[in-house]
Amino acid sequence: MDSTVCAALAVRDYESYGLHFSYGQRTEARELTSARAVAKAVGLRDLLELKTDLFRRIGGSALTDISIAVPEAGAESADETSQRTGSEVPVTYVPFRNAHFLSAAVSWAEVLGATTVFIGAVEQDSSGYPDCRPAYYEAFNQLIRIGTKEGEIAVVTPLIRLHKSEIVRLGVELGAPLHVSWSCYSGETEACGVCESCVLRLRAFAEAGATDPIPYVEQKRPV
Repeated sequence: MDSTVCAALAVRDYESYGLHFSYGQRTEARELTSARAVAKAVGLRDLLELKTDLFRRIGGSALTDISIAVPEAGAESADETSQRTGSEVPVTYVPFRNAHFLSAAVSWAEVLGATTVFIGAVEQDSSGYPDCRPAYYEAFNQLIRIGTKEGEIAVVTPLIRLHKSEIVRLGVELGAPLHVSWSCYSGETEACGVCESCVLRLRAFAEAGATDPIPYVEQKRPV
């Protein structure tokens, strides 16, 4: 959902290209289908589809290692889930994943002559992932300035300080294709409705006064 809104923001202001990574995640096929649909809906010039088994082979995350169960968020309220941000890192964290994604994006940006890389990282109402903090992107931009040919590429995070409900409202305002976005950690035809990502998403739509347009097996009702 965050990436979809970020794509809508990018095409509003720039001639835009997108990247999608298949990295052995549980919902790999479903996410690729969603990425293609988003790219078409917002009018990206091109979608670069990259595939790696790096994270699957490394393991250590419930998203890439089938021996680690995707936890349900049902034991706690949605508010408690939100308040955990930054206090602990859940098993759905993929170790240092965003650095790999950004490295590929910056490499392509150099070839395209692009100067801006958008990423839909969100610190507020997130799962406490360390690679979703503003300081992470400040440090990465310093690396880009030092390690690229021209040093003029910048990673921007327009959603990072927004709450999920604000992202939903922004998406609706932009006409972002939220109906083809996908957030579930485990479902491929219908979202499970009980993983942490689904719970945060459902709560955001409820707080924004909007209806989530994707299909769910079982909805975790906001409390």
